[in-house]
Amino acid sequence: MSYKIIAKYIKTLNFEISKPNKFFSLTKDISNYKFKIDIKSNRFKDNIIEIQTTLGLEPKDDNLDKIDATVTYSTLIELDKNFTDKKKLEEIILVEIPNKIYPELRKVFVFIFENSGFREIKIDPNVDFKKLYLSRKN
Repeated sequence: MSYKIIAKYIKTLNFEISKPNKFFSLTKDISNYKFKIDIKSNRFKDNIIEIQTTLGLEPKDDNLDKIDATVTYSTLIELDKNFTDKKKLEEIILVEIPNKIYPELRKVFVFIFENSGFREIKIDPNVDFKKLYLSRKN
């Protein structure tokens, strides 16, 4: 194996509904919002990379109220000492790690919504990160 996961944790958790009318609007029109996934990485040490996978909710239309609902999950990986394949590293960061941590990230996101009164929250249990990666390359 070219890497190993050495740590994973919730880095940030934002969930704010500033006014009651936003709560009722969101409850009524949850289908007018979409889920967004963002992946960023940075080198922490020579052979350790932090991968931040963020799951958030945003309105499909600019006229809808925006709520702050994001969870960023941080994963630290340690690369083998002789690892040099940049293409493989890109695939590890954008496909392999998100595939491994997405179920945990989704679980946290759903938990927050369900415990805030949103019983009808539906987030796809599977995301095809490989397909997203390949579509990004085209």
